[in-house]
Amino acid sequence: MRVLGIETSCDETAAAVLDGDRPLGARILSNRVLSQVADHRPYGGVVPEIAARAHVEHLDALIAGAVDEAGLAWSELDAVAATAGPGLIGGVMVGLVSGKALAATLGKPLVAVNHLEGHALSARLSDDVAFPYLLLLISGGHCQLLLVEAVGRYRRLGTTIDDAVGEAFDKTAKMLGLGYPGGPAVEAAARAGDPAAVTLPRPLKGRAGCDFSFSGLKTAVRQALAREPAPATADVAAGFQAAVADCLSDRVGHAAEMARQRAPAVRHLVMAGGVAANRFLRARVTAAAEAAGLELLAPPPELCTDNAAMIAWAGIERLRAGLGGDDLAAPARARWPLDPEAPPPAVVAGLRSAP
Repeated sequence: MRVLGIETSCDETAAAVLDGDRPLGARILSNRVLSQVADHRPYGGVVPEIAARAHVEHLDALIAGAVDEAGLAWSELDAVAATAGPGLIGGVMVGLVSGKALAATLGKPLVAVNHLEGHALSARLSDDVAFPYLLLLISGGHCQLLLVEAVGRYRRLGTTIDDAVGEAFDKTAKMLGLGYPGGPAVEAAARAGDPAAVTLPRPLKGRAGCDFSFSGLKTAVRQALAREPAPATADVAAGFQAAVADCLSDRVGHAAEMARQRAPAVRHLVMAGGVAANRFLRARVTAAAEAAGLELLAPPPELCTDNAAMIAWAGIERLRAGLGGDDLAAPARARWPLDPEAPPPAVVAGLRSAP
């Protein structure tokens, strides 16, 4: 089963080919990613129109290069998997329409993949992890804890009630003058800082459930920087990162209890999404998982950030589960929750919490 994956949900244009020739897992035959960081850096964030235009300009060559690197003829592909959402709708449409055109031309099945499902299943590409497992999905646009019961079956246990953790990293980096993208910049600056030098809150820490909140933490960073004398940049970065780690660790502990109530066989915590590449957070979440009796699994960094290998892999997983073969009329979606039955996050009063 050789599947072409296409990913264009945000600011990475990506194409990959996987060979699902194993009972578990697959071989990555090619995995090409073209970053648009330089295009968006002057604006301090992703500009949707620029992102969509870059996808149009580069996607065809990336797809052709991925197939050529895989050493395959076009006719040897068995399916095409393309991100159909969620994401910036202009970018999603570019990749999905390209996937549809290829599937129709080649006479192959189309798999319209939920980008979040790509992240959710990525650990099964890099590690032999069985269902069910607990998932901490942390990225620029998402911050969720989910119980992954099977391919296509996800139960959301907690989510952010305001901002995603990756967005909080980007905004903190901007306030600190560290540039874009913010996540790696904050992590690098924090290495030279004292996390105890700046007092910052841990929103929702100790509260019931496993929802997140990061808006107040960003506000606290801004207020800290307005003080005279202003704290050192490295200290603010270290304090912010430590606060995020405390929040994630606390929520993971609560989620482990909730997951075991639904699925006593849960043994693993999977940490996925772009923010999962942060080594400091990964170490802290590993400790929290162990304290909760879970083993942490995280894909390698190149499979944490947006990539097409995870999309091709999600396509293979769905085809193996009998869930592939989507209609060519499958829509592009700006929003597409993994758990459509989950209620909207509750608004929590009095979010102030002691550091």
